[in-house]
Amino acid sequence: MGVPLRSGNVRKPNETMRLIITTFAGVIFGFFIAVSFPTLSLTKMNLPSSLFPSIDLTYIEDKYSGLSTQALFNALNSLKANKVISVPSYKNNETKIWIPTNPRGAERLPPGIITSESDFYLRRLWGQPSEDLTIKPKYLVTFTVGYNQKNNIDAAVKKFSENFTIVLFHYDGLTTEWDEFEWSKQAIHVSVPKQTKWWYAKRFLHPDIVAPYDYIFMWDEDLGVEHFDAEEYIKLVRRHGLEISQPGLDANSGGLTWAMTRKRDNTEVHKDTEERPGWCTDPQLPPCAAFVEIMATVFSRDAWRCVWHMIQNDLVHGWGLDFSLRKCVEQPPHEKIGVVDAQWIVHQSVPSLGNQGQAEGGRAPWEGVRERCRKEWTMFQDRMTNAEKAYFEAIGMNPSNLKAR
Repeated sequence: MGVPLRSGNVRKPNETMRLIITTFAGVIFGFFIAVSFPTLSLTKMNLPSSLFPSIDLTYIEDKYSGLSTQALFNALNSLKANKVISVPSYKNNETKIWIPTNPRGAERLPPGIITSESDFYLRRLWGQPSEDLTIKPKYLVTFTVGYNQKNNIDAAVKKFSENFTIVLFHYDGLTTEWDEFEWSKQAIHVSVPKQTKWWYAKRFLHPDIVAPYDYIFMWDEDLGVEHFDAEEYIKLVRRHGLEISQPGLDANSGGLTWAMTRKRDNTEVHKDTEERPGWCTDPQLPPCAAFVEIMATVFSRDAWRCVWHMIQNDLVHGWGLDFSLRKCVEQPPHEKIGVVDAQWIVHQSVPSLGNQGQAEGGRAPWEGVRERCRKEWTMFQDRMTNAEKAYFEAIGMNPSNLKAR
């Protein structure tokens, strides 16, 4: 007779299958739970501060968001033990900066580090940077000079207070010779032989460089300033809302071409004039209004930002600019451009830069320079006309139907 087997020692087939199915279901369920919660947010955990007393968890989580939770805890433990750790690079999850609204070329930089503007303030080579400047000049004056006009420039510079940064553009290559004047040691000197002030302006007076200055004076070297005070001039410009201006020219000035720039008595500022018959097609357009010359022009910061873009790289004399300056101020331009009569100057008409030209065909050097000036005037007018025509045609407007602006 055989030995009977206890029924409890034998699994029935259906129970074994149930166990297998249950185990498999558990594995599948666990897998989906793991997929649903791939990482653990350290910043959401209420960890005792004694565990990680000096660690910025938010920073770590942001910086290493591509790592697993276990890797983060390993990193924290290493930091706790004052060990140096090496974090693997995950290119697909690498933190990158790209800000399209940053200045062109600086899209990869965080905005807080970007310095998009500069200045002509002189800095020390020692000490704290915050202590470098005892005063920040609010205005800028530039002169394009030759050493032969040193006495005239010396007199002119003394009419500008410490609120002005002084910049000298040297067309004759002589710079250190100016150190006989004490003010010259604090001025900015830029020297490139036989170049004009508009050539210099285009290359060294970018709007982002001169942005700290409320007004930019761009003056020739042959101006008499006996009756001029720069601070008083600024007050008048502000009072009358002038964005582009010049001092009135004394009646004894040489080369007094335009009635608009002639000084008037018993008035602070004038903004229009009457010219010779046929010279003005509109009483509110140059040269009867919205007009100053380019010998002693003064620009507001905003006006200069526009004018700088209008200066052509190859048209170095600037002739024709004065008839288009009105395009760089708010409408109506004849209210924003004017001549300051209460502070006036004398144009001495010294052809020093003209003599930097080259004698050709038996002509004096200045004659070739003057011929180039006239050519540039025509070229600039043509470019402006063509540019405006192209713009209006592109937006579906007939330029011939538009009023001059």
